[in-house]
Amino acid sequence: MSSHADDPNFLRLAFASGVGPRTLHKLLSELGDVATICSASRSTLSRLVTDKVASAIVAAPSPETQTKIDESLAWLAASSEHHLLTWAHPAYPKALLESGDAPIVLYAKGRIELLANPAIAMVGSRNCSQGGADTAEAFAQAFAERNVTIVSGMALGIDAASHVGALRATNVNSGSTIAVIGTGIDRVYPAKNKVLAHSIAERGLIVSEYPLGTPPLAENFPKRNRIISGLSLGVLVVEASMNSGSLITARLAGDQSREVFAIPGSIHSTFHKGCHHLIKQGAKLVETAQDVLEELRIDTTTATATERSATSATPDSALLKFIEHTPIDVDTLVAHSGFAVDQIVTELTMLELSGRIEQLPGSRWQRRG
Repeated sequence: MSSHADDPNFLRLAFASGVGPRTLHKLLSELGDVATICSASRSTLSRLVTDKVASAIVAAPSPETQTKIDESLAWLAASSEHHLLTWAHPAYPKALLESGDAPIVLYAKGRIELLANPAIAMVGSRNCSQGGADTAEAFAQAFAERNVTIVSGMALGIDAASHVGALRATNVNSGSTIAVIGTGIDRVYPAKNKVLAHSIAERGLIVSEYPLGTPPLAENFPKRNRIISGLSLGVLVVEASMNSGSLITARLAGDQSREVFAIPGSIHSTFHKGCHHLIKQGAKLVETAQDVLEELRIDTTTATATERSATSATPDSALLKFIEHTPIDVDTLVAHSGFAVDQIVTELTMLELSGRIEQLPGSRWQRRG
């Protein structure tokens, strides 16, 4: 938990109609801090913003807005792994703050120290090829093992594969991944990524700009892409068709003066048309993770042998004997094993990340190989 005296004021302004990042920047430059803004008179505010925005700031929060503020503060107080990152918070990413369109408040769950690491965004199509997913996992694991955090959007396809690759890193940086989501931080979307989300929250970091309870609205996902690129030194597009949303992230990265990289593929494959388009537009063609690290001048020191051995072993799972090649769901596993649901979810996560089982539609699981 990271509570600060200004949290209620930042939340109040974040929920006030017409107050966005640019407006708040202007108010802060003139009035100094959010407490002064929230206590200023309407006439004072009207000299800096429109009458409508001034009225919204001066007015007491509506019951609905006050409920959202109270829920946010209660969520923050509920766990030491819950964080409310405002512009005044020391862990708020400086690079994102300087992008000009930084969210006034970020909800974060997990290891906020990852926000200080050098990071690379990895994005691509939801409907990717198996080869694309394998490439994403391999690149992400290579980056994580070289002390670089992977940022992605926890969507199906390339996003999920990138997170999984970072979680599979065989050194102390295993789990060095940040998921920027397009729902409230208390929601998991898509549902198929429930186990992945649980693992990222435990070992990495989940970030959202949206209030608690926000459902998966289509318009929110392209908007969150500016955070994915804003947290990163560069964006790597692994596999993308021409209509992939990852091209939006690449464009935003260019607007934020971030480097854009793309992995090429067959000229006959629709999976790679978007990557080839980006390369034609000036994105850097890459074939290895080292290509990206060298271009970004990131220190490529790898983990020591001691660090690797400390985390590389996959522990035996008592749950594995209940999972065969015939699909099985969590309820059946509970009945057969007698284990608690939380224990089963944790073990399923570790078994999936180790490649020993796979998740099927309908939240069912089966042994691989």
